[in-house]
Amino acid sequence: MLVVTRRQGEVFVIGDDIEIEILDIKPGVVRVGIRAPRNVRVLRSELMRAVAEANLNAAMVTSAEVAAVAASVSVGAQPVVRD
Repeated sequence: MLVVTRRQGEVFVIGDDIEIEILDIKPGVVRVGIRAPRNVRVLRSELMRAVAEANLNAAMVTSAEVAAVAASVSVGAQPVVRD
């Protein structure tokens, strides 16, 4: 891990096209601005962990839950069309 010390308004660069700017510093909080191409995903790690955990929990179903859903689905049923 690279550890850098920056002051408000200072910028550091990652690669050729990503810039990280320190926008504001307050006790216990640092505001960071990130300039990156649109094709570069920039995500907060705590959100990534929360989504991964939610996906894992959603994927973990019991056989009883699967059977209940299967029983509630009528094979050959016609879709309901609403105007």
